[in-house]
Amino acid sequence: MLGSLPQRLIVMLGSVTIATTAGLSAQTLPSEELSALEFRHIGVVGNRIASVAGVVGDPLVYYAGAASGGLWKTEDGGINWRAVFDDQDSHSVGALAVSTSDPEIVWAGTGEPHIRSNVTVGDGVYKSTDGGERWEHMGLDATGRVSRIVIHPRNPDIVYVAALGHAHAPQQERGIYRTLDGGDTWEHVLFVDEDTGASSVIMDPNNPRVLFAGMWTVLVNTWGRESGGPGSGIFMSRDGGDTWTKLRGRGLPLLPVGKVDICMSQADSRRIYALIETGDGVPWHGQETEDGELWRSDNGGYDWDLVNHSRDLGGRTAYYNNCRVFPDDENEVFFLTAALSRSYDGGLTYIQHQGLERPGGDYHDLWIDPENPDRLIIGNDQGIHVSVNRGKTYLTTEPPISQMYHVTVDNAVPYNVLGNRQDGPSYRGPSNTLYAARGGGPGPIPRGDWHQVGGGESGFATPDPTDSNIVWSSASGSGARGGIVVRHDERNRQFRSVEVWPESTGGWPAEELRYRFQWTFPLLVSPHDNNTILVTSQHVHRTRNGGQSWDVISPDLTTNDKSRQGISGGLTPDNIGVEYCCVIYAFDESPAQQGVFYAGSNDGKVHVSRDDGGTWTD
Repeated sequence: MLGSLPQRLIVMLGSVTIATTAGLSAQTLPSEELSALEFRHIGVVGNRIASVAGVVGDPLVYYAGAASGGLWKTEDGGINWRAVFDDQDSHSVGALAVSTSDPEIVWAGTGEPHIRSNVTVGDGVYKSTDGGERWEHMGLDATGRVSRIVIHPRNPDIVYVAALGHAHAPQQERGIYRTLDGGDTWEHVLFVDEDTGASSVIMDPNNPRVLFAGMWTVLVNTWGRESGGPGSGIFMSRDGGDTWTKLRGRGLPLLPVGKVDICMSQADSRRIYALIETGDGVPWHGQETEDGELWRSDNGGYDWDLVNHSRDLGGRTAYYNNCRVFPDDENEVFFLTAALSRSYDGGLTYIQHQGLERPGGDYHDLWIDPENPDRLIIGNDQGIHVSVNRGKTYLTTEPPISQMYHVTVDNAVPYNVLGNRQDGPSYRGPSNTLYAARGGGPGPIPRGDWHQVGGGESGFATPDPTDSNIVWSSASGSGARGGIVVRHDERNRQFRSVEVWPESTGGWPAEELRYRFQWTFPLLVSPHDNNTILVTSQHVHRTRNGGQSWDVISPDLTTNDKSRQGISGGLTPDNIGVEYCCVIYAFDESPAQQGVFYAGSNDGKVHVSRDDGGTWTD
């Protein structure tokens, strides 16, 4: 019976190994027997949409690319969506484009261009010539993250791809690529350096030979992100991408900058907006930075003016920093950040939408129909949102996707499934509701059968192996909180916070924190004693009294390299605790022998204790 499966299921490519926590016996199923098994969606729903696009002039057809949930299509204006990308190797769709001249041609760029430490890398670009029914991989495998795709309005064989790169090390496959034959061959038409990728590219809607690219110097390490450098900036081509010129001076920032996004309107393509990461005047690597956010050119990119200093327009720059201009009004601009902002006067002032005009939060992409600007679609961390009245109200859809950090199961019959969803709390739901489906067989699991069990988005939801009513959840908070540990009792649906340390364990610099709890730190219920709970910072912490008190049972098991514990982010600091260095990132206790612990850190250290944490060996 499914309900009798043990608590640990290890799924490996080509086979499934099932091992109990009480012994070392295991059974391996050959891959040919697994072929009879089929996946079905059980929950939970709703999560990050990274890219959206529509068909010009057709109010019924839209596409939406999930950060890690594939590509979806609607043909009824957003009421129903179906997956059209499940057979492909990559399920992270960071950029979409539909040909204006042939709407059956759709391009998808893979990898998440909205940078944070827990994001997905892709494997290049895909093309469909039948409206998303079938897809062909068109190369650019090593580009890592595709931030934007632009198709020539009259010749669908001419396509431009902005490649950010995987961004974890220097690489050559960054910049702007062009194909003139529908993707059969590619030219690397703009390469700045191996540390600089393309964060955006746009084409003049009135003259497709004119292109603008935003280039971004960025490096993401385990211990932090470095954004900004001499390679960043605005580049312009007036010959269809054959040659490019970096725009300098004439009102643009003079000091090194970071991420750049460009947008313009068909109503007047001489008007160009540039969101530029400058650092807001905070010293960076010992040098001064400039203070600004939004620049504007009214003469085709020759001269620029700083029109707004507000960080509201760019926000958490690496993760947001996108703008879109209405095609019928060069003064009306959307700015996509955690909030949704709009300017009606060319960026001089703005409002932040609320209520019905603000669907969800954490906005990543927006598409406006150039033939009917009242019609638009937005993708954010709460799903897909379609408007037909210029953004006054939205139809919201949450497709059956969600980014789950970890998944656990309990020993109830039928067993329950638990996990932590990005931008949501810890959840618990049944593996089988025992509702009868129409025609027999297992029935669907309604959304309402899933509920919160405390904790947060980024950690673990771990049931007590002897009492499934007790769930231990964890997460990393931001700012004033961190190291969140919660004990949930299913009988009364109440939970109690039992954090390791009552003071702040979040923020920067990390070297000044008492405990460094990473965004997704381990939480373990001992397989030998369900009253023993262990979590890790740079130390191993243990409670045996339900979280009333915690003991530190290890020294610092990392390199404790102070040089890698500064604030992460480069020009724009990011202080939510995703990128802490020198933390215990993996932890387990031997199921065969109590008190034998293994700890692995994100700076390459592995330790073992064989005496219940009394001593540790590197």
